[in-house]
Amino acid sequence: MRLIRKLGSEPVLAAILLLAAFLYGYGIWNDKYVNLYYTSAVGSMLQSWHNFFYASLDSAGSVTVDKPPVVFWIQTLFAWVFGLKGWSVILPQVLAGVGSVLLVYLLVKPAFGLAAARIGALAMALTPVAAAVSRTNNIDSMLVFTLLLATWFLFRGARTSKIGSLIAAFALIGVAFNEKMLQAYMVVPAFYLFYWLALKMNWKKKAGVLAACTAVMLAVSVSWAVIVDSVPASERPFIGSSTTNSVMKLAFGYNGVSRLTGDTGNGGRGGFPQGMNGEMPLWNGADGQGMPGMNAGMPGMNGGNGDGQDGGGQAAGQSTDAASGASADGGQQDGGMPGQFPGNGTDDGGRREFGQMGGGRGMNGGSGGMFNTGTAGPLRLFQSELSGQASWLLPFILCGCVGIFSSLRRRQVTQEHKEAIFWLAWLLPVAGFFSVAGFFHQYYLIMMAPPIAALAGAGFVKLWSLYREHTGWLAWLLPAAILATAGFQWYILHPYAETIGAGWPIGILVGGLAAAGLLALFKVRSRPLSRIAGIAGLLVLLLGPLYWSLTPIAYGLNSMIPAAGPDSRSGMGGGMNRVIGGGSGDDGMTGVPGGADAQSGASVQSGAAQDGANQDDANAQNGTGAPSDDSARDSRSGEVQFGFGGNGSESVNESLVAYLKEHNTGEEYLFAAMNYSTGGPYIIEGNKVVILNGFSGSDVVYTTETLQALVGSGKVKYFYISGGGGMGGGREGNSELTAWITGHGTEIPSSEWQGASSGTSGTLYEVTLN
Repeated sequence: MRLIRKLGSEPVLAAILLLAAFLYGYGIWNDKYVNLYYTSAVGSMLQSWHNFFYASLDSAGSVTVDKPPVVFWIQTLFAWVFGLKGWSVILPQVLAGVGSVLLVYLLVKPAFGLAAARIGALAMALTPVAAAVSRTNNIDSMLVFTLLLATWFLFRGARTSKIGSLIAAFALIGVAFNEKMLQAYMVVPAFYLFYWLALKMNWKKKAGVLAACTAVMLAVSVSWAVIVDSVPASERPFIGSSTTNSVMKLAFGYNGVSRLTGDTGNGGRGGFPQGMNGEMPLWNGADGQGMPGMNAGMPGMNGGNGDGQDGGGQAAGQSTDAASGASADGGQQDGGMPGQFPGNGTDDGGRREFGQMGGGRGMNGGSGGMFNTGTAGPLRLFQSELSGQASWLLPFILCGCVGIFSSLRRRQVTQEHKEAIFWLAWLLPVAGFFSVAGFFHQYYLIMMAPPIAALAGAGFVKLWSLYREHTGWLAWLLPAAILATAGFQWYILHPYAETIGAGWPIGILVGGLAAAGLLALFKVRSRPLSRIAGIAGLLVLLLGPLYWSLTPIAYGLNSMIPAAGPDSRSGMGGGMNRVIGGGSGDDGMTGVPGGADAQSGASVQSGAAQDGANQDDANAQNGTGAPSDDSARDSRSGEVQFGFGGNGSESVNESLVAYLKEHNTGEEYLFAAMNYSTGGPYIIEGNKVVILNGFSGSDVVYTTETLQALVGSGKVKYFYISGGGGMGGGREGNSELTAWITGHGTEIPSSEWQGASSGTSGTLYEVTLN
């Protein structure tokens, strides 16, 4: 109630929070499966406490997801209360995103004042990548909220010298570790530095308290990992993406150092699952099953290691992050007019080619990188691939920091200086990591949002003060900051001029020039209108981030690899999901993004080009649950759509479910599937399904011996092998398991279970052992 009264007395903050809630939450009810990998886990966690504790991907507790369980525990709680729906697993991230905006306000206000707090909160709300990722069930929004909450306890503890608050701050970093492992530790240098600068204790006591805080942080961090690793492997799920069935290996390997080196530990460069390194079975036109002509050398699709094996004997190129599975949306663009804000996408004016995004970036071998993260180097965050996500205000905060620290003296370190140092110590290591890291996704840049927002608010207030009170060079920092930032934002926007209209980049550049010019003129002539010019300059600099933050609503969103911008529905570098056919585009390939898009219409499962391919995924996103009328072709253009599976590339075939339930003879599990893209929707709908592979095919979840034991125990007898496959273990994961199933099973004629209108592409086997 106290917080509500505060919000009532601060209408500006309330308006900012409402804006954030709109940007982060509008339309989430349209997305049924969201990131199917994580939603499947929530569905299985609802089925048993065993699955809940381990964050099991499937009903049988066969394999975990590739992240720790804390965020999924929260999502499961929401799903238990509201029912398992797309919006119910997204809602915790929406609330975390809005909570992060509030926390930035509360953290900035005591030291820098009300105006700085409002600007910081607004900048946080308008960070495009925050808007994109908060609209999904990916982890990062909750991670940032947890770290900001830890920061609140740190600042409080430093002001009051209360040890309990300090311990709580470091314990929350441990909680964050159990959300996304080593990514949480990016802020530890900032916490240590601020602790030492701001806490008023003698150095011996300060060192002792810091040691205790560190011990608590480490203990909380590894608590779940130690418990899980101490349980015999036969009594718990396989640890997904670890390759060694160890949480500690997952934390410090795949989710740790491998992110920096680019070596995912499960396979070749780029982190692709089995079947995507070298020959791509879905796209090999030579075998008559793929898309004609697609085997003619796609740059960057071969991991380049040649031997196809890693040190552990796993197939190369097999692993990737949970969020990196490209999706199968294929949503049709509506061809918005240049300069307009389209409702479901817009023509890209021919700017993007196949396998490219932005300014012609390549899939893997090109400068865009496989996941459109640009070329490693000191200016990576300013490249077109990443700059639109979180970098809009970097030139401004650079000038702001010059102003803030211009008054820094050895014996005059103020609270403002200490907190600015904290935010810089948060920002610089994170920015440095993403400048050189080998394997990450655009939405990870939400880690930069809090320090950028806080420094933007503090910097503007300081630059305004210098502008009004000084006559030297420091007084010119404000107009210089506005001018430089407007120019940088023009650089971000102008490649999209054909898509969004030339008015946006030109308008922001001209507006910045005008505001900077007026500030310079009024400084010389001491006009009272300078305040209006300063505010106008700030608002101009927020127009670009506002537009980009709206793009996930206006253009749609790839829920597995969320990103802001007119390309926001594109996955895997913007070129992996395409429309093939004769409807539009110069050569039959248009820039229609793929991805399980909340705004999209019909789509096809991976390896489509088959008129009978399952099209229920379209309705998985619009919530109808009914089969599509035409499974492989869009009614507007007759174009065949296909995608890279993984994000809802399959949907529930009710005829199959009815058949399996009718013929169940006491088996615990309805059926077993090779990958989560096939079995996930059935788990989400409340069925018990075994998934035989993890996110990629490199994890040895089952062997032929353990699979035989599973069947022999009477827990499952039906196996559904999809014709689509997808990211969950290559085309159909472990070929030995597939061979065992087909060798020991009896194929059930599709006429008995498929249904008249389903068009499901897959094969059902019954395996019974004597």
